[in-house]
Amino acid sequence: MLKAVIIDTSAIARGLLNTVLLDGGYDVVGQTHTCASGLALLIKHNPHIVCIAREQIENGEDVVREIKTNWPKTLIFMVSSEFDAATIQAAHAMGVNGFIVKPFKADTVLNTIRNTVIAMVKRQRAALAKEAGAPDAPEAEGGEPAAG
Repeated sequence: MLKAVIIDTSAIARGLLNTVLLDGGYDVVGQTHTCASGLALLIKHNPHIVCIAREQIENGEDVVREIKTNWPKTLIFMVSSEFDAATIQAAHAMGVNGFIVKPFKADTVLNTIRNTVIAMVKRQRAALAKEAGAPDAPEAEGGEPAAG
């Protein structure tokens, strides 16, 4: 079970996202309203996923850098009610892996996280295969990549 931490100033948003993640089979090991206490939760629980509200990232961009430095395998999802191309591009440049849109729709949130995790695993497998000098992953019939 993948562990998650939620960092959002809104208690309602934290509660709703907590419910979506728990119902989706994730283990929400902590939730908080500040980045400082969020980092403490990361130290304590070493989660696989961190969901951080956009305003928390914009108020302290160092939090993403710190997470990427100390927990390089942890996936970071920015949570916000609105995203524009510039925000998404800047967030990707900082190291954000995915985006969760408010208001939360359970299926959309879970699919976003699932697809990001799958993409990360595929990238890691490809990198390992490249290091080992192995050819790319075999393709299934019909030219589609094999399901992982």
